[in-house]
Formats: sequence, structure tokens, C-alpha cells
Amino acid sequence: MFDTVLIANRGEIAVRVISTLRRLGIRSVAVYSDADADARHVHEADTAIRIGPAEATRSYLSIPDIVRAAVDSGAQAVHPGYGFLAENAEFAAECEKAGLVFIGPPVSAIDAMGDKIRAKATVSAAGVPVVPGLSDVDDFAKAADEVGYPLLLKPSAGGGGKGMRLVTEPGELAAAVESAQREARSAFGDDRLLLERFVTTPRHIEIQVLADTHGTVLHLGERECSLQRRHQKIVEEAPSVLLDEETRARMGAAAVEAARSVGYVGAGTVEFIVSARKPDEFFFMEMNTRLQVEHPVTEMVTGLDLVEWQVRVAAGEPLSLTQDDIRLTGHAVEARVYAEDPARGFVPTGGTVLALDEPRGQGVRVDSSLTEGSVVGSNYDPMLAKVIAWGPDRASALHRLDRALAGTSVLGVPTNVTFLRALLADPDVQAGRLDTGLVERRMDELVESAVPAEFFVAAAMDRLLGLVPEDTSDPWAVPSGWRLGGPGGVTFRLRAGDAEALVTIEGSPDAAQVTVDGGEPIPVSARRNGNRLEVHYDGEFRRYLRADAPQDRVWLGRDGHGVVVGERPNLLATHGDASEAGPVVSPMPGTVLVVKVAQGDVVSAGAPLLVVEAMKMEHTLVAPVDGVVEELRVQVGQQVALDETLAVVKEQK
Repeated sequence: MFDTVLIANRGEIAVRVISTLRRLGIRSVAVYSDADADARHVHEADTAIRIGPAEATRSYLSIPDIVRAAVDSGAQAVHPGYGFLAENAEFAAECEKAGLVFIGPPVSAIDAMGDKIRAKATVSAAGVPVVPGLSDVDDFAKAADEVGYPLLLKPSAGGGGKGMRLVTEPGELAAAVESAQREARSAFGDDRLLLERFVTTPRHIEIQVLADTHGTVLHLGERECSLQRRHQKIVEEAPSVLLDEETRARMGAAAVEAARSVGYVGAGTVEFIVSARKPDEFFFMEMNTRLQVEHPVTEMVTGLDLVEWQVRVAAGEPLSLTQDDIRLTGHAVEARVYAEDPARGFVPTGGTVLALDEPRGQGVRVDSSLTEGSVVGSNYDPMLAKVIAWGPDRASALHRLDRALAGTSVLGVPTNVTFLRALLADPDVQAGRLDTGLVERRMDELVESAVPAEFFVAAAMDRLLGLVPEDTSDPWAVPSGWRLGGPGGVTFRLRAGDAEALVTIEGSPDAAQVTVDGGEPIPVSARRNGNRLEVHYDGEFRRYLRADAPQDRVWLGRDGHGVVVGERPNLLATHGDASEAGPVVSPMPGTVLVVKVAQGDVVSAGAPLLVVEAMKMEHTLVAPVDGVVEELRVQVGQQVALDETLAVVKEQK
């Protein structure tokens, strides 16, 4: 067994690998970029080594720097995690040259499965069913007619949904080919495409395989990964409600043959596409030659630690299991928590984690990179954590996961938790009627932009508590709103994102009548208890996680919501009435890529002003009104924060 292992990754997967190494008594070595100097994986590893600046290409993607760090640290092996260099054949080869064991498959297997065209040909020769399609195409129109519509264009290299285009009729083909090739060339340096028959009502089902160096190859059952947005998985579960035992066995056997066909070693995943209308018919899509993000659901239904087996297999140990030993017990579901704002089109978010609640309890597991004080920036993937729940059956697992998400709060960083809860509550999801297009079809129902009124009430009571002096013997010092003729109440004009509310409080924090936007008075009382705000609201007790935020705002978290509330600001940064100007604020933390205007320019409503980029996503900011650029506060290359005012446009009358 190894004495020391370097983890060539970051975030929650690095933390996950470290936990298993610690249990096995293996010294762990982390690597970090400048942006991650204070990250959780750095603190949890036994040793951590700096590998470069924040840019991934100069840190986590730098093969020479990571190999050098492994050698210098005394590591005997390198665990690549997933993403970055995990499926990079050159990295695996360089590890071998340096005398390091790559905890993954042989270079030849990575190379064979890394090219979708080669992979399909290889597994097809081994008898694994593949989607009808063509590769190495010169005449796309002729090939499309042969494959048939609808069809899917897919880059031969790479994955993650990049470059994929659905074509439903011949008139769409030319533009789709041009667009797919351009994106594939940019993302992977290879614009070769393959054409595949598009499976209607497709379900994405993958088989976990595990192989040792002694000729044993096993499958550990399937995971259903059909809940996706833009080809990115959101919720995964094991097992799938679609498969019966006979189909599960056939699909598992096909996955084992696919792994054998390339001499696979270690943990890997064979992905299949299955039509919901014909669940006994399945087709090979690709093989991921690494650990998957969603591996915890397999661990929870099999009782196996896949990272442990990756390490043991890499150390030359034989699998101590047979296929008959594999039993799937109960059901597990995983939800991915991202730093993104569904109400703003899922733009990446960020910030400092001011307060954190992560769920615990029977059947609940959290794989996370977060700690209080963590800084979530725009340099890397926005996934923050995975919340996983196990139950004796699917219904109980879904219920347990929903309650776990309700207990998740990341104050300081907007997340997708409320979106995840809405998705889990969808009737088709509850019934197991899934396909890869379900999320997109339901998007308008799943995304809720309104801020519940209770958060405005809680924020107003919190502000009132902040105004109460320690010495309340002087009645004039208590903010009761009293005036000659009787109490007048205290009024707060509050804003949370684009939502606003006028909250009036009559009375004291321990006995108040509260109205919102002139509605009926509601009895409310509140008190602070550490980092909690406790509110009795119309006869119901509610507890919020709270944290003070910059600009005199407060973050409140409850039932999966994370809301930042402040008093409505004067929108005009210069003189004049707020209605005369429109602030242009950053929808995400990132970098200013383009500035299209100068101070004093006359612009029309909707005219592009700036472009902000974060996590490889560009967002164009436009003029909110016809007017003059009164202020321009940024320049190209400048780092900006979420909701930071970048420019002010004064309305022309």
C-alpha cells in the first residue's frame, strides 16, 4: 500500500479523497493555486503545495508543476479526482515516467475511450450496442440522410455537452455543423464531429464498473442521470426505476465488456442512452475513465468506498468481491449545489461564505468544499457541494433529500438550492417519469424569482433589534415610532434582489404588529440567538440562519432559501431623483472583458455597455434606460463583485 498520495485536484472531490486516505492511514498531499490558498482541501490535507496562479492552465492543468509537486512531496501515487487532468492521457503518461502510480486506468484505455469515434468502434467490436451513426464525415447532408432525423451532432473529443447540437430537419443542418465545429475547436482543439440518431424521450443511465490488474471486472449497478440542464447533470440516483433485473444484468454485462475491450483498470463509468418508451433497448454513448461526480449514490446503495478501491487496485491488490457479492440495498439520490442564480438565467455567483448550515442525520451525506469564510470566486467550476440521501425506497430517499436541502444554507453566496427542491417536488420526478429534456420543459415552473414576504418581515425585525439600545430605561431611545397622538410605527423600505417591500412595525421586538406593503397587520416577535434569528410570525415559530453583509445588509437562510436584504438605496449615485437614473450592476462576480462606452456617451435602452465574464460564461450588460452614461466605474480586466454598480445611466427627458 502507498504511504503518500498527492491529489491533483481541488474543491469537494479533493476533500472527499482526503477523507478516505486519512481512514486508510495514507498521508495526503494537496495542491493549490493562489486563489485556493485558504481552501478547505488545503487545510484538511497533511501537506499542501502551491502550484501557481489562479488560472487553471497555470496551476491545476499544469502537468509539469503537478508532477514536480508529487515527486518533491515523496508521493508514490497521484489521484486525479475528476475534471482538470483526470482523463488526460499525457498526464497519466508523465506520472508513469516520473515513477508515480496514476490512480486510474492505463494510458491506452484513457486514449481509446477519450475519442468518441474510436470508443464506439472499439466497444461495437466487443458486441456492445451503439447508437446508429456515422463518423469521419465529409458530406454531412448525405450522412444525415443516412442516419435519419432527428439526429445529434457530437464532438469526437471532449464531453460535458460542449459542441452538442440537436438537428430536427435538413434546413437546420448546415448552421448546426458550423456552430458545433466552432465550439468543439475552441473547447478541445479538434472539430471532428460524429452524427448519431437522436433517441426520443432519452434517459441517461450509466453503469459503474470496477476492475483490477488480475483480470476481474465487475459492475456495481446503474445510476439514473436523466435530470439535466444543457447536458449538465443536476440530480442523480441509484438504482433507476426504469430498469428491471433482466435489463440491469444485460446492461451491466455490456458495460463489463466495454471495459474489458480496452483493458480497463480501476473505477470507471460506461454511459448508455435508453428510450423511456423502449427501456429494454440501450445504446453505448461513452466511457468516463475516472471517478464520477455522482459516485456517492453508488457507494450508498452498495456499501463500498470507490475511492478506497481505486487506491487498492492501483496498489496492485485484487478485488475481494465477485459479481454475486454486489447487492443494491435501498435507494440513494444526489443533488448538486451550485453557486448560481436560477432567477437570473443560472449565471454563476460567488462571494464569501458568511455563515453555513450543511445537513446531517441518518441517511444523509454531504460532500462539500465549503467552510465559513470560504471565498467562492469566478476561476473554477461553480459546484460547491453535493447533498446525498439514502432511504429504504425511492420515495423515502427523495423525501429525506428534500429535507436535507431545506436544511442547507450558504449565506453570502447565492445558490440553486430552492431550484433543486422545486425539481424534486415535480410530479413526474416523484413518479420516476424522467427524460433528459424534462428540466428544460419545466423551467418556467421550477424557477421562482419572488422573495417570500416572510424574509422582508424577518429582515425588518432584525433591523429593529439592531436599533434597540442595551439600556432601554430611556423610552425615547427605543425605536417604537411613537409620536404625539400615539404610536406611528417604524417603517423600512427593503430590497432583496429586484424585489422590494415596505414594512411597518408598531411595537417592540418582543411584541409587534407588522404590515407589508399596506396589508393586514400580523403579530410578530423576534430575538437574536447567536447566528440565528428566531421569529414568531403569525403564530408560527421560524428560525433563520443570519449573517451581516456589506452595505448594511443582512443574509437570512431558511428552508433552502438564502436571501440578502438591505434598505432600498438611492439608485442615483449623483444628484437627482432615483427615478432619473438606472444603475448597471454586475449579475455575477467576474472580470470585465469589454467596455463598449465612455462616460458622457448617449445610449439607448438595451444598448450593450459592458461584458463581464465568469467561469467561462460571458454576460452582456445593457443600458436600462435611454440616457447618458453619467458614471463609468470599471475598466477592462477589472475584477468585480456580485451586484457591484459598474455604471450609472442618467435618463434623458
